[in-house]
Amino acid sequence: MSQIPTSDTDSAGAVLRIGTRGSPLALWQAHAVQAALAAALGVAAERIPISVIRTSGDAIQDRALSEAGGKGLFTKEIEEALLDGRVDLAVHSAKDVATVLPEGLHLAGYLPRADVRDALILKAGHSLADLAPGARVGTASLRREAQLRRIRPDLSVELLRGNVHTRLARVKDGDLDATLLAFAGLSRLGLAAAASCLLEPGDFLPAVGQGAVAIECRMADPATNAAIAAIACRDTGIALAAERAFLGALDGSCRTPIGGLAVVEGDTVLLRGLVLAPDGSDAAQTEARAPVADAARLGAECGARLRTSAPARALGL
Repeated sequence: MSQIPTSDTDSAGAVLRIGTRGSPLALWQAHAVQAALAAALGVAAERIPISVIRTSGDAIQDRALSEAGGKGLFTKEIEEALLDGRVDLAVHSAKDVATVLPEGLHLAGYLPRADVRDALILKAGHSLADLAPGARVGTASLRREAQLRRIRPDLSVELLRGNVHTRLARVKDGDLDATLLAFAGLSRLGLAAAASCLLEPGDFLPAVGQGAVAIECRMADPATNAAIAAIACRDTGIALAAERAFLGALDGSCRTPIGGLAVVEGDTVLLRGLVLAPDGSDAAQTEARAPVADAARLGAECGARLRTSAPARALGL
């Protein structure tokens, strides 16, 4: 179901072609990559045109993604465009990217990571404690739902799909009492003021890759890989290597509530991981540190450890 409308510029004379989803946040990310590449290559941004590709995840709005196929729904059609040569690179929210990529594709780099925290948006009040028992909270994330139920089992959690503006409107209009969104996305859209409070990672672990913009391309495309390497953030790449290996070891998908965050501290990387039962009643967590060169190994070992120690309900078994 790939659909690539006319790009924002004529593709004649294009140096590189970017594929992206068409949501306001996805377009912000694509333009950020476009600007960085244009500066690194010394070309006008117009020579790196952006093509909008409608994905399965965009089309499905009536049910949770965990019921529709899980991770990959926001990337599949863009990856098809990469594989058949219609675009040279794809820009994604890193947390939307499956741990196993189509053969011939890889994540070549990331922009510098933004704030990883989740933001709580309230109709009234300033913190999670201000929500009354039975208050209605909307989210499409099993991770957010499970952590929320773990902290506040008295709340009513409901499915909420749609882009950032749609979700904010549901709270503003009083259809819901609250929602949770990535603060990075709010900030990138100029909506940081909408956050009633920010949830600290020590209490509410973000999704693997949250706050990071991932750039995917064909492995057998040295020119594009070199261009991406020129703008890639080293520390974000190290952190995501650990987080994605952690997720991969758990067979993580949209069907399992999993949180993970790696932070580079000098020559080492610290990883914290969490897996929960969907209702928040069971959970297992891990924390470990390793040299940055061993980031992927650290993630894989932490994931394997949780697979052994996590309650069966937390792993959906």
